[in-house]
Amino acid sequence: MAPTHVLRCCQRGLAWIPVIFIALVVCWSYYAYVVELCIFTIRSIGEQIVYLIFFHLSFIMFVWSYWKTIFSKPANPSKEFCLPKAEKERYEKEERPESQQEILWRAAASLPLYTRTGAGAIRYCDRCQVIKPDRCHHCSACDMCVLKMDHHCPWVNNCVGFSNYKFFILFLAYSLVYCLFIAATVLQYFIKFWTNDLPDTAKFHVLFLFFVAAMFCISILSLFSYHLWLVGKNRSTIEAFRAPVFRTGSDKNGFSLGFRKNITQVFGDQKKYWLLPVFTSQGDGLTFPTRLVNADPEQATVNLHPEPSKSAAEVPVSPLSDSQNRLLSNEQHANNVGDHLANNTLKSGALQRGCEDPTGKTSTHGSPQLCLTPAAESETITISMESES
Repeated sequence: MAPTHVLRCCQRGLAWIPVIFIALVVCWSYYAYVVELCIFTIRSIGEQIVYLIFFHLSFIMFVWSYWKTIFSKPANPSKEFCLPKAEKERYEKEERPESQQEILWRAAASLPLYTRTGAGAIRYCDRCQVIKPDRCHHCSACDMCVLKMDHHCPWVNNCVGFSNYKFFILFLAYSLVYCLFIAATVLQYFIKFWTNDLPDTAKFHVLFLFFVAAMFCISILSLFSYHLWLVGKNRSTIEAFRAPVFRTGSDKNGFSLGFRKNITQVFGDQKKYWLLPVFTSQGDGLTFPTRLVNADPEQATVNLHPEPSKSAAEVPVSPLSDSQNRLLSNEQHANNVGDHLANNTLKSGALQRGCEDPTGKTSTHGSPQLCLTPAAESETITISMESES
């Protein structure tokens, strides 16, 4: 059997096949449009110049955004989300899930976390051995945890997440513009193909150039429209299929701050950079503003002092900034962990008291022992009174 690293290298090599296919199609489309259509087929010099200028503009932006999407390394959780060495050893030695969760709760006390698992537990990746930040997921193809992971795209051989989601949106946008421009300008010469008004050398390239551009245009349009909808809702593809879980339960709109703020989360607050494939997304990928900050009764409260000239009722309520949101998150989880550990302490105390008699000695005779859960304390008292009577 071949070594594991050899198989892994083969998988990585095969993963580049879709990217190579797209690159070959793009190179052929460049030759077919520039050489076969503009130089050999179009007779008007003015039409050639106009077509070549707009074609190269769309081509450069398309290739630029595609390159950035492919070669932008996915962002990973920082070291603060890794368990300390001692805690990691304790976690690995523990066999009970409850004890493992206790370790995770203590480690997550100072971390800005809002989301949980479906059972309300701390999200932890056993593969990467890190506590998952909000909106972070493990990619099996990349074998790593990716911040704000959207999906793994085989056409770019990369994970689409916080570090390159804007580039992916622009890649879809400029590829759509590229295909639309080719299909629109080639259409009249595609019609001439059926009337035999084209040179024989250009017939093949013009025919297939229109079909390929139209085919890619239809497929990209649906995908681009879907991701624009996700950006407007401030959701990832994973969150669209499985809503994130907060303390108050699952909420598919938990990270939505309104259409305008949702757009700036991905593209930034400087509109002059929106159409350029340069990184301008807000935040660090570890913490995200959430509309549930003020809705969760167990989260820490912040007293906002109004200006002296305004009353408290006149002060408009505005969404919290990233720094305020992170501060709230740290305070919230310190309180959450304290409440969680206090509840467990009360439960263990109740269990101990339920197994002791009034003299303080642990009961060892055959009296009923219904002290496994706190809810069973009333049943223990009732049965004990009946046995004495």
